[in-house]
Amino acid sequence: MAKEKEEKEVKKEKEAHYGAEQITVLEGLEPVRRRPGMYIGTTGPDGLHHLITEIFDNSRDEAMGGFANDIEVVLLPQNQVRITDNGRGIPVDIHKQTKVSALETIMTVLHAGGKFGGEGYKVSGGLHGVGASVVNALSIYMKVTVHKDGGVYMQEYSCGKRKAAVKKIGSTKQHGTIVLFQPDETIFKEGVVFDWNKVFSHMRQQAYLVKSLRISVIDARNTAEKFDEAHVFYFRDLGVEAPSQTFYFEGGLYSLIKFYNQFQKPIHKNIFYVEKKVEGVESVEVALQYVDDISARVVAFANNIYTSEGGTHTTGFKASLTRILNSYGRKNGIIKDSEDNFTGDDVLEGLTAVVSVKLREIQFEGQTKAKLGSTEARGAVEDVFGTAFEAFLEENPEDARAIVSKVTLALRARKAAKAAKDSILRKGALEGMTLPGKLADCQSNDATESELFIVEGDSAGGTAKTGRDRKTQAILPLRGKILNIERARLDRMLGSEQIKNLVLALGTAIGDTFSLEKLRYYKVIIATDADVDGAHIRTLLLTLFYRYFRPLIEGGYIYIAQPPLYKIKKGKEITYVYSEEEKTKIFGKDIPMDVEIVEGSEPIPEEEEEEAEEENNQKGDKTKKVEKLHVQRYKGLGEMNAEELWETTMDPEKRVLKQVHISDGQEADKVFDMLMGTDVPARKSFIQSNAKLANLDI
Repeated sequence: MAKEKEEKEVKKEKEAHYGAEQITVLEGLEPVRRRPGMYIGTTGPDGLHHLITEIFDNSRDEAMGGFANDIEVVLLPQNQVRITDNGRGIPVDIHKQTKVSALETIMTVLHAGGKFGGEGYKVSGGLHGVGASVVNALSIYMKVTVHKDGGVYMQEYSCGKRKAAVKKIGSTKQHGTIVLFQPDETIFKEGVVFDWNKVFSHMRQQAYLVKSLRISVIDARNTAEKFDEAHVFYFRDLGVEAPSQTFYFEGGLYSLIKFYNQFQKPIHKNIFYVEKKVEGVESVEVALQYVDDISARVVAFANNIYTSEGGTHTTGFKASLTRILNSYGRKNGIIKDSEDNFTGDDVLEGLTAVVSVKLREIQFEGQTKAKLGSTEARGAVEDVFGTAFEAFLEENPEDARAIVSKVTLALRARKAAKAAKDSILRKGALEGMTLPGKLADCQSNDATESELFIVEGDSAGGTAKTGRDRKTQAILPLRGKILNIERARLDRMLGSEQIKNLVLALGTAIGDTFSLEKLRYYKVIIATDADVDGAHIRTLLLTLFYRYFRPLIEGGYIYIAQPPLYKIKKGKEITYVYSEEEKTKIFGKDIPMDVEIVEGSEPIPEEEEEEAEEENNQKGDKTKKVEKLHVQRYKGLGEMNAEELWETTMDPEKRVLKQVHISDGQEADKVFDMLMGTDVPARKSFIQSNAKLANLDI
């Protein structure tokens, strides 16, 4: 007992001790492999595509410095990516501090690069100095080939570690850098599959931001062509047939505004544009145009990096825009008292704007660079934009009147919407904040475990109410198709009983009083029929959520239910099928002759099963029975009984839900405008171009 007590005391003493020997030191790029999310945000699809961005940014920085004008991005077989530029080429001479090649230093050491001292680059996006080395650390294989000073130099790596020293492998007349990398599948466990559209869209955007820069994008993943990338500078020179696109724009942000508004109706002729250098900021560039819409699109860049969360430059822009339009309104007698002042929301309605700043010393909030933190950007944008926009309004009186009329309309609509919303809230208060009568609420008050099923029609609603788990699942049936809100203001929306019921059920309110904290259900599930009308209703709901409840999508609260398309019954055995492809797999290419397929929307009668069994017995053929395989096609949730709906669509243990998320906000905005807006020719063109891709159940 004494020995056991002594051992316990020693163990306790060791546990209490916290010394230097307990500190783990991760060398080289090991921290990146241990905690990749700290450097690329996520190891999902966004993080995977961020690898391309990090390498591309280095090439683009060469172009921004005037050292390159041609960049090529190639998606290759085996999940490899090859990015080439005709810049100066990464230095390959020995670095005094690390005693190895500068190329090896840049690729294998965190916070090493030519963007710290201010002499290598005046303006760049990769000021953290970790981009190339992070990509190297998260790649199972990487090769960098440098064409510089008449020689070709190469070094290979694996998981951030060099395979050998930099070596000269030939001579060249070219200059520039070629980076080929293959992401590590053990890091990106969701899969290493690059989205062509995502890569394509990003490169097109970058071409607008750097005037006279040629960017080529090639999808060569389906080619088996072999080539020696060390001596073939540009992949396109091989003449390999592959989907490709080349971007080249001289108009800068002016051209980008025209592209964003291609499906919109401008309310004024001239696009506002200014570019100017001020003290402490290399460049402030702003372009804008108002269109006949109620949504705002303010896209911001810092050193050509898209800042999805805005930052100091967008704050300065919005403040200046509000101030200038209020000043113009008062000066011209449009605004007569303080209650009629334009708010930030008023001046943003229908606005398409791009704000771009370039700074020598830039600060982002996080390695993924989603938000600009540099304080000098705000003052610079306010000054440059404010002065130029004030002059624009004075010099273009017709444009000025159109803009102010648009903003005034927004102000009046805001007041009308507030009155309508206040009316609804007063009514709710008088009724004790009564929830919609159509809503069959759940028993739980814990939003984290509660689910709201939005179903199509009273029939499906009745079935869902019967089959649900009453503790955690609420049901809200919708009557027909809701209002298309893409062009509807808030006051008109709240006049729709269907939308009002949904707003009350969610509990978040809407507009400027929206509060995510008041959300009553952490899963909002759209469950519509598997037909054209069901798809339309789902699109209308997604439009509503995207325009007025976007934080619900961004927070991962919106889901789409996946009810089965077929119920296949063979004797007592039942199989639910969720797609046509799955149905084909079950039957195979050829259906056996001795199997009878009975298709219909009605459940198989019990007597039919008995007749089939009796037929088999009468034939007396025990080795070859006539089997009747019943295939029931579900076209609506109301065609299921409560037990079937629970088992296939509502049971958390068995169901399949698709979570709605936004991978490209700008592209999503454009698609909603085109498909749900008023530009009929653009919608017609889209439908004609993609008609063959549609899978219609008519």
